[in-house]
Amino acid sequence: MTEMIKIFVGNLGRHIEVEGGSSLLDILGIIAGELDFQPINARVNNKSEDLNFRVYSPKTVEFMPITSETGRRTYVRSLCMMLYHGVNHCYPGCSLSIEHSLSHGYFCRISGLERPVDQSVADRLTAHMTGLVERDLPFERIESRTPEVIELFRRQGLTDKVRLISTQHQLYTVYYRLDGICDSYYGALVPRTGMLGVFSLIPYKDGLLLMPPSESDPAVTAQPIAQDKMFGAFTDHLQFNRIVGVSNVGELNEAVAQGGSAMLINVAEALHNNRIATIADEITHRFHQGGARIVMIAGPSSSGKTTFTKRLAIQLMTNLLQPQMISLDDYFVDRHHTPRDASGDYDYESLYALDLPTFNDHLNRLLQGETVELPYYNFETGQREYRGNTITLNPDSILLIEGIHGLNPELTAQVPDRMKYRIYVSALTTISIDDHNWIPTTDNRLLRRIIRDARYRGVSPEQTIRRWPSVRRGEERWIFPYQENADAMFNSSLLFELGVIRRRGEELLSRVPHDVVEHAEAARLHRFLEYFTPISEEFIPSTSLLREFLGGSSFKY
Repeated sequence: MTEMIKIFVGNLGRHIEVEGGSSLLDILGIIAGELDFQPINARVNNKSEDLNFRVYSPKTVEFMPITSETGRRTYVRSLCMMLYHGVNHCYPGCSLSIEHSLSHGYFCRISGLERPVDQSVADRLTAHMTGLVERDLPFERIESRTPEVIELFRRQGLTDKVRLISTQHQLYTVYYRLDGICDSYYGALVPRTGMLGVFSLIPYKDGLLLMPPSESDPAVTAQPIAQDKMFGAFTDHLQFNRIVGVSNVGELNEAVAQGGSAMLINVAEALHNNRIATIADEITHRFHQGGARIVMIAGPSSSGKTTFTKRLAIQLMTNLLQPQMISLDDYFVDRHHTPRDASGDYDYESLYALDLPTFNDHLNRLLQGETVELPYYNFETGQREYRGNTITLNPDSILLIEGIHGLNPELTAQVPDRMKYRIYVSALTTISIDDHNWIPTTDNRLLRRIIRDARYRGVSPEQTIRRWPSVRRGEERWIFPYQENADAMFNSSLLFELGVIRRRGEELLSRVPHDVVEHAEAARLHRFLEYFTPISEEFIPSTSLLREFLGGSSFKY
């Protein structure tokens, strides 16, 4: 007789008894009708698992909807495997690359087509994927000896996966099978194709946008937005990766194993230097044409805005300009006037937490040659103070202003556009795990922030992970809608950085207790870092943007 075990279902707040070895799908059958959503995956003892996961001992289970971050990731990964199946079936001999998130979707290229990717290609692939949904086929999770998986992927022409798996040195490897086609993914898939009815494919540039369900309404497909500048920034770096010969983690690991770490670091840092110099030259040109007296630098959390600003200032000085700084934080309104968020807390990320009239007045007076006494915001008292700090712009002065709202037109609405130069800084991670698994830029930034917060702010990894969703909501509202306003985009990611931060990241993530929900995210990031061969910090220069997070920078923060 099968032993009965107790499962605590967090969604219901109570235990249920099930047979040992039951799958999460079996458990869902027992509590059918008690959940008001369709689960996509689940957290089992605060670790994400697919719904085919079987329990053999008492567990705590919380089923997750598509509206959760982990649910959305699972849904999108499953869509990607359906798309790969479609390319393999509709265009034999062609290969699929899913490169990065873009325009509320995911940009994909199909190599080997004899024709450009157009609406007819999108329609044919959409019809095939819709057919898979209607057939309601299973995604079979299989774990086999690694040499067998390597041979399987080699036969399918997935050389990028062969290279990656070969550098992992694992005895066994997990992969999925869908209607005879095999693939591997960084995380779980849904149980069946019938759960994936909401998606679309849209021709874009020289590829396709795979559009998942909308985050605000999962019953409808997300709608694309124009992000041509962002696409250009990604494309430039992808070309650089191809020239260097490191486009995915497998190639990076091979380069490290062959002693190429120092060269990769030098080349990636040189690319940053070159891009900063190019931006400085463009600013200088506009300055001498009677404009660009104010440089606005914006970007999301942990994008490296501060170090970028300091390095840009140095480059502008070599162009015989005199950079001066203003901190947006000093223009916060007094605390009792600060807007509050939905939870009732002070919302310092809101544009309206700033005294916009005073800020614009000071900028215009400075542009007219006046001397201005700058405010100082006292975070302890929540009050603005004046401490005699004055500033005057001489003929060679240029203002650098760093802050999350720099690209929002309302921030400097009273300043003529010709006097402003806007820069968007973000870690647009262009190296991929393999052709079907990209690296989200948010993961790169979160890992940076975990390391920085622990080193400089005394904040635990658990607290940083807990705070991250709120940070992301602020970015979605106040930063991302304005990124296409930029005159220049700077990609702050470094080809080698995830190998460098692996050891510190793993050590910090291992501190997150198992009995908190943040453990699921910590475990996911820890598993992700295991893909990378560790790289020593010794060759990273003191001016590197990465030093802002690791320490050892020659800049003062």
